[in-house]
Amino acid sequence: MSRVAIVTDSASDFDPGRAASLGITIVPLIVTFGSETYQAGVDLSTDQFWERMTAPDAPFPKTAACSPGEFQTIYQRLFDGGAEAIVSVHVAGTLSGTINAAEVARATFKDREIHIVDSNGASMGEGILAELGVEMANAGASAADIAETLTRRREDIGIYLALDTLEYLKRGGRISGARAAIGTLLSVKPIIEVRNGEVEQADRVRTRGKARERLTELLTARPIERLSILHTTNAGVEEFAEQLIARAKGLDRSKATIDVVGPSVGPHVGPGCVGGVALWTEGSTAG
Repeated sequence: MSRVAIVTDSASDFDPGRAASLGITIVPLIVTFGSETYQAGVDLSTDQFWERMTAPDAPFPKTAACSPGEFQTIYQRLFDGGAEAIVSVHVAGTLSGTINAAEVARATFKDREIHIVDSNGASMGEGILAELGVEMANAGASAADIAETLTRRREDIGIYLALDTLEYLKRGGRISGARAAIGTLLSVKPIIEVRNGEVEQADRVRTRGKARERLTELLTARPIERLSILHTTNAGVEEFAEQLIARAKGLDRSKATIDVVGPSVGPHVGPGCVGGVALWTEGSTAG
């Protein structure tokens, strides 16, 4: 184990197997279907989630942050395993109470070094930062340097998603009912952006093909250092990925992944979502 342990949460949509191979620890957030409660990625896999989410008459899932106790347990396990410091990278504090739970837990480790980084985003917007963090840790960077770098690099993250409907964001309380109704009435494919911890509508287009073209334009506006292509239950995502990668300036293909939106973010975007997260090259500009 590196001297610095990297932690994120299940809202990162980081594949559990890949995270484990990189040495990234994922804190599971809570998902509830009716009276049944699960820990995302522990007793509810991504495949199981989407099977339930799309089942006829399924109750609408609700999400919640985990308890500070969950963070305490995980932090203690990492320290017991030899970590000297922890950098914990999480979903935006404006979108979830996860950061608050992590800070409460940190306060109980008064003589330990724990840095908490608000990604100001979600999904692989935090996942890419966690991966960057573990690479820095493996290269010998200090926890303070890693936290400072991730806080700075979050400004280079672009998160764009094309949705079939705004209904799921409305149900999850992320946008108003009026905004969702406008999208439905116009029969458009909304494209949303997560920026500075807020969910905003970036554009509206008429067809799925135009949505993918617009996503490609938005994500490739600047040279790309790392890229995650995101989807929920989308057939044909490989074709979109190839289109996006082919137009991504400066991207090493080994730094591109295809990731499925999981149980912590899925309830807010719904089936049929496709998009991406780009870590743009530091100091680059659009054009």
